[in-house]
Amino acid sequence: MDFIEVSAKTVDDAITESLVKLGTTSDKIEYEVIEKGSSGFLGIGSRPAVIKVRKKSDIEDYVNDFLCSVFQAMGMQVEILINKSEDGKIVDVELKGEEMGVLIGKRGQTLDSLQYLTNLAVGKQITEYVKVKIDTEDYRKRRRDTLENLAKNIAYKVKRTKHPVSLEPMNPFERRVIHSALQNDRYVSTHSEGEEPYRHVVITLKRNNNNKAANS
Repeated sequence: MDFIEVSAKTVDDAITESLVKLGTTSDKIEYEVIEKGSSGFLGIGSRPAVIKVRKKSDIEDYVNDFLCSVFQAMGMQVEILINKSEDGKIVDVELKGEEMGVLIGKRGQTLDSLQYLTNLAVGKQITEYVKVKIDTEDYRKRRRDTLENLAKNIAYKVKRTKHPVSLEPMNPFERRVIHSALQNDRYVSTHSEGEEPYRHVVITLKRNNNNKAANS
């Protein structure tokens, strides 16, 4: 946020006025005294106090400002809801508006790119590690549910045919969902192959489980 200039009879009065203008409290502003002011002699030659003040930016401000600039460039009206975890390490962002499918993109690629760029932008403003997670219309959960069902169906196919199955290329989040969904399966195992952006999960039958899998 840019500095604004505020003048009043005294520095304290200028600070109070700035708090009213910015709609915040004294612990959330930073200011610089430009002119301390003077009462003059019998009111003659008095000068007002002048300060340069702005509201301190926090992680939520950085996230909001960056996303607002993106949506403005896209010509989209989007409501941005931000919630920071108690330890301050995770910032969840929920986007609401019309045509959210545009922000999701094919298999969430646009949403993932937006999340990646937001983390880059915020990372340049702060020193501590913070992860920004962006979602809209509960897409992340719906996608997770879809992938978990896919993993179970493919695992059944592998057990029945005894042949490995390679899934389509997926991003790291999607691959983790597949691995997690089948990590406790006694008959199949998963691993990733290939290089980004074509890295994919392969589901294979575990050794020494051919007969068991055939009867499962």
